[in-house]
Amino acid sequence: MKGTSIEERACTLAQYIIDTKDTVRGAAKKFGISKSTVHKDVSQRLLNINYALALEVRKVLDENKAERHIRGGMATKLKYSNNEHLTNRKIF
Repeated sequence: MKGTSIEERACTLAQYIIDTKDTVRGAAKKFGISKSTVHKDVSQRLLNINYALALEVRKVLDENKAERHIRGGMATKLKYSNNEHLTNRKIF
């Protein structure tokens, strides 16, 4: 993302998030920038650049936020299901 304008970066990030329904963290990792930069670009700067695109990306971000607790629960379940052999040991 180096060498691109802030406006171009904000629009590119927003389009990526809308197309893939990815999270801010996922977009940051994909583009090699910080979560703070992604969040500021798509939630603040984009409002002044492309209001319609900002509204679309806000819907995706709100959906991701609503599902966050479900993803966390699934990650915890997966973590402990992988360690099941450790939790079923008998300790004398």
